[in-house]
Amino acid sequence: MTEETTVQDSSVLETAPDDPLEPVDDGIKRRWYAIHAHSGQEGNVRKNLLMMAEQAGILNLIANVLVPMEEVAEIKSGQKKVSKRKFFPGYVLVHLPEHPERHAELWHLIKDVPGVTGFIGSRTVPVPLEDAEVNAILEELRGERERPKLKVKFEHGERVKIIDGPFANFLGSIDEMNQERGKLKIMVEIFERLTSVEVEFWQVEKV
Repeated sequence: MTEETTVQDSSVLETAPDDPLEPVDDGIKRRWYAIHAHSGQEGNVRKNLLMMAEQAGILNLIANVLVPMEEVAEIKSGQKKVSKRKFFPGYVLVHLPEHPERHAELWHLIKDVPGVTGFIGSRTVPVPLEDAEVNAILEELRGERERPKLKVKFEHGERVKIIDGPFANFLGSIDEMNQERGKLKIMVEIFERLTSVEVEFWQVEKV
């Protein structure tokens, strides 16, 4: 099975749960987990994971695979263009049975998906996202949560604390700044590895 065929075949998306706002009630206790994915491959990881799970007959274990997106308006060549942008580049959110490492077939399938580099957590025990973090993401997708853009002066290398989103309470250093977009790239240490996280100005505070 090549990456090209798995990416282009989207029939699985019609049968797989695709709405993160609708609760799944099948008696299985689930939590949201974050999967590391190669940059730019988040959408392919989502499609391939759902397709491979369907082919393996375990699609019922996966309640949802989510790549949170937002619409962004930009002015190019004097014209307004609306495009979609990922909330968390490099991450795919999955709604799985609690302790997915105990479901051997599901565990191995996820790690075999092209573009997946692992879970957030240790190699053997993935760490679920906090419910409050997931609820905040879903509120943004529903349009229930305002995302104010503040004009705040930051400096390269400055230490900040993330106060909102899945990386809330992490400390890091500013690696890149984009005043026009109101975005920062913060280098944070996650399980002894430096990881670049993109956040908005209002999602951090100086320390």
